[in-house]
Amino acid sequence: MNRLTTEWGTHDLTRFPEDPRDPFRAWDAADAYLLRHLAQSGALAGADGRDRPDGGALVVALDRWGALTTALAAHRPVQISDSHLARSATRANLARAGAGDPQAAGVGLLTTQDAPPERIDVLLVRVPKSLALLEDQLHRLAPALHAGSLVVGTGMVKEIHTSTLRLFERIVGPTRTSLAEQKARLIHTTVARRENRAPSPWPLRYALPDGIGAMSGRTVTNHAGIFCADRLDIGTRFFLGQLPAPAGPARVVDLGCGNGVVGTAVARTSPEAEIVFVDESHQAVASAERTFRDNAPDPLRGTFLVTDGLSDPAAVAGSSVDLVLTNPPFHSHQAVTDATARRMFAGARRVLRPGGELWVVANRHLGHHQRLRRLFGNCATVASDPKFVVLRAVKG
Repeated sequence: MNRLTTEWGTHDLTRFPEDPRDPFRAWDAADAYLLRHLAQSGALAGADGRDRPDGGALVVALDRWGALTTALAAHRPVQISDSHLARSATRANLARAGAGDPQAAGVGLLTTQDAPPERIDVLLVRVPKSLALLEDQLHRLAPALHAGSLVVGTGMVKEIHTSTLRLFERIVGPTRTSLAEQKARLIHTTVARRENRAPSPWPLRYALPDGIGAMSGRTVTNHAGIFCADRLDIGTRFFLGQLPAPAGPARVVDLGCGNGVVGTAVARTSPEAEIVFVDESHQAVASAERTFRDNAPDPLRGTFLVTDGLSDPAAVAGSSVDLVLTNPPFHSHQAVTDATARRMFAGARRVLRPGGELWVVANRHLGHHQRLRRLFGNCATVASDPKFVVLRAVKG
């Protein structure tokens, strides 16, 4: 747990899931800089526009772990997040701060797939790792802005590039940056009137290449922010060439599904299989659902869950899964960590039936085979190349 002191109080914040061994903070200098600027400038004086008949919302877009939303809870912000984990962290941090239930406290929690508020008086943007997600959200939010709207972005210096500023400039209006403080920077944007607003390029649809098995030449849908949204990543391409084809009415989980191409490939080779697509990203699960509906032999044999991996076995009918397929991430925002992969492997073991299998594709250097042997008591290499390895572990 880490403490953030602001003009609005002192808050004990955690990431999600809460783990006392987690070395990473739930806030950073960029969050603190933005909150300090808002307090010193008095920019939020009277900003709780929902008390006025014609007032708009204070929107916090892409808040990572709820630090901004929690600190500004008295102003009844609307948080917009792609991450189930970030929303869970926000709920816990609000409760710890005494705000209780977000809805009762007047705090809105929306996803990136929800319709945004119709009028926005204050827009605060935490610059995400994904430039595409930033572009998508600015396109979605810009129509709700008006000439009097305050628009401020924040991020660490290493996260704010010329391309970042160009997006604010092109979609919202004239943009400048602040001086850096503690390696963080603010983005100040003036809302410009747009007579002919350019459409958003998202979601993106493209045809997959040939030579990748059941999904060769098929069209996939990618919402902004998912990994390798504009092309098939090489790890998944390698995995597609090695996938098992379970017989009969098997229950298969595509864990960390991204655009759903892996689970959909299994559905095409095993039409009786039930495929459960799981990801903590709302953008990813929306992509997977569209990809599956467009390509599966039976579009009704898919289930789509935005949740914390397989931490809740009941979400996938307990320990009844025959096969889990995953390409686990090794980043959490800007942090490099294997914590997510470890939790995914443990969750897979919980939901697999005896004799059920976990198949993993990963960079060779990550050493997942060692973790799988400790967890399952076995691990076999199915295939490998100079960069990737496909591993199989069987639940005893």
